[in-house]
Amino acid sequence: MQTGTLFYVVGPSGVGKDTLMSEGMKALGPSGRYVQARRVITRPAGIGEDHQPVDPETFAGMVRDGRFLHHWQAHGLSYGLPISILDDLKAGRNVIANGSRGAIPDLAGVVDRFVIVEITAPPGVVRERLIARGRESADEIERRLARAVEPLPSSQDVVTVINDTSLDEAVSLLVATLDHHASRLCLRRLPIASGQRRMAYLREDNPLVDAAALAGAGRIEITHADAGAVRAELALVEPCDMLRADEIGLSREAFDALSVDNGSLVSIARTPSPNSRMILRRKIAGERLRAEDYETLFGDIVDGRYPDGETAAFLLKAIQSLDCEEAIAVARARCRFGPRIDWGSPIVVDKHSLGGIPGSRITLIVVPIVAAAGLLMPKTSSRAITSASGTADVMEALCRIDLSFADVDRVVRQAGGCIAWNGRLNHSVLDDVVNAITRPLALDSNTWSVASILSKKWTAGSTHVVIDMPYGPNAKLKTRAEADELGRIFERVGAGLGMTVRAFATDGGNAIGNGIGPALELRDVMKVLENAPDAPADLRMKALFFASEILSFSPQHGSLAEARMTAEEILASGRAREKLDEIAAAQGAHRPIMPGTFTKTIRAGRDGIVASVDGWHIAGIARRAGAPHDKSAGVDLKVGPGRKVLDGDPLFTVHSGSVASLERAVAAATPDTGITLSSDGISPPHIRVHPREVPPAPTVT
Repeated sequence: MQTGTLFYVVGPSGVGKDTLMSEGMKALGPSGRYVQARRVITRPAGIGEDHQPVDPETFAGMVRDGRFLHHWQAHGLSYGLPISILDDLKAGRNVIANGSRGAIPDLAGVVDRFVIVEITAPPGVVRERLIARGRESADEIERRLARAVEPLPSSQDVVTVINDTSLDEAVSLLVATLDHHASRLCLRRLPIASGQRRMAYLREDNPLVDAAALAGAGRIEITHADAGAVRAELALVEPCDMLRADEIGLSREAFDALSVDNGSLVSIARTPSPNSRMILRRKIAGERLRAEDYETLFGDIVDGRYPDGETAAFLLKAIQSLDCEEAIAVARARCRFGPRIDWGSPIVVDKHSLGGIPGSRITLIVVPIVAAAGLLMPKTSSRAITSASGTADVMEALCRIDLSFADVDRVVRQAGGCIAWNGRLNHSVLDDVVNAITRPLALDSNTWSVASILSKKWTAGSTHVVIDMPYGPNAKLKTRAEADELGRIFERVGAGLGMTVRAFATDGGNAIGNGIGPALELRDVMKVLENAPDAPADLRMKALFFASEILSFSPQHGSLAEARMTAEEILASGRAREKLDEIAAAQGAHRPIMPGTFTKTIRAGRDGIVASVDGWHIAGIARRAGAPHDKSAGVDLKVGPGRKVLDGDPLFTVHSGSVASLERAVAAATPDTGITLSSDGISPPHIRVHPREVPPAPTVT
């Protein structure tokens, strides 16, 4: 096994090859890792370089005896590199040999690591050096400069050092080049699956690099000259047969990402950049950062340059200390990671809800109303993660939602709006990295979320946004005061991005509508759009409120009251229902999914008045029935707060697409229905939406 590299140095007279090699060895020699080959030449001692002088007969005998690794003829002389070079290479020493451009050897199978180092310089520089040397006439120098230079073999590993600066700079460049290539490692694919984490492995006794120091850096960058680079976490292994001392092993995922052959030579280096690490340390120390600083940090985090521990330390400090002004810096930095969609309209609207309220599917009512009024509303929504249904799940019960950017562009320009799944459109690699660290550690920050949400709205081309902030015992926001404070942050950060944002605290103490689960929630939406007598009043009321706020952005409405009249007219006339059909058709409509045919009604165990409906508990029952994966599954509420019931009256009906799932849901509902009965009367159900003082809108350009 040869762990040393043979550097075969070539270059014409006048480029300073011999001087660079001599000065380079002064820097490299003390390490004990580099030696310079002493050539055998049929030239007397004392002329030219330090060499072993022999006569032609002796040289010929050495050739016959196999004492040369490589030999050639030039300028009437014989030159040879001793076979002892192989001993140095096997001992891990790197050999620098003065060679000939016209006699580059093919040492494949003899030397494992062979690099041609071409020393060159511009013609004007070479001319001056040859004149200063004084060995040739002006005509001879010009003829030398005019000689055609043979191209170096493309099959060989070649590096070029241009010697056109000061001697110190040129020597530093040569030393760095040699050390970089001497430290390359042989690549090996290991039979290890590392999942989403890319892993690299070095033996502790690696002779080419300081393995322990690199492991302390956490992640390294592995580079191949032709294939590019990958970043991976580094682990050390004890000396073993799994890995040679001069090899770097990659897990299956890292090896596939680099996409080069086993045995290829690769370079490794620490990451990230010193500037980036300085910024991270400043934040951990409690300093405020600018948008440019966050952009640098986010870029390195997304590229996997930091180990999880350092990323976690940064996120912990950022989440704990992020105020409104710094949230603007974070949002602006996030906006720079992708181009903004230009819809060609001065007003592009959107709505976002912090979510968590079962049954609150107002988006499927708001978007058709707004689009029917002539405003563009490219809406993306999420699927359920822990609840029984998300807005995207409900829309998927009606049509296709996994739209591409091209699909969204087509649908919005055709129908004025869309309701698409955000997993394909608003995917953020930064969020993937952040969530992978913050969720297990239960790190959360509403201010950080504001920056994330609004940066995505900005990138999607939105200019005006309304925010629904439900609060309640089981909501993300617990009190109205908390919701009001977050609303101010939303509006301030939005203004910092040049958007108009209005945020509203809404009562999230109870479920909205009657259905919980995709098909049942779609049924409620359709009843509101069709103006059915039994349409859920709370769902209709909340949808009209937010639709009116969005329409009031338009200069066509002189007041919020006028916007409310427009929203009610569009809903009452059936235009909103028609617009939803148009949007669904453009996205790819299919037969609407109906509530599951396997049902079980849960009844009251005594007389009383409904004091509260625990929507989150009932959503859990709906999930056991199969929602949201089974779009037909869910719970159909028959009562709401303030409703008087008698023993045996229906409280809700469970729907499912399978008997087994229905039985699981009923078993969960039997000990606790989630509906609390009281003997005291309470106020009838209503939706409380708390308007806030809205800051002046920024100029739209």
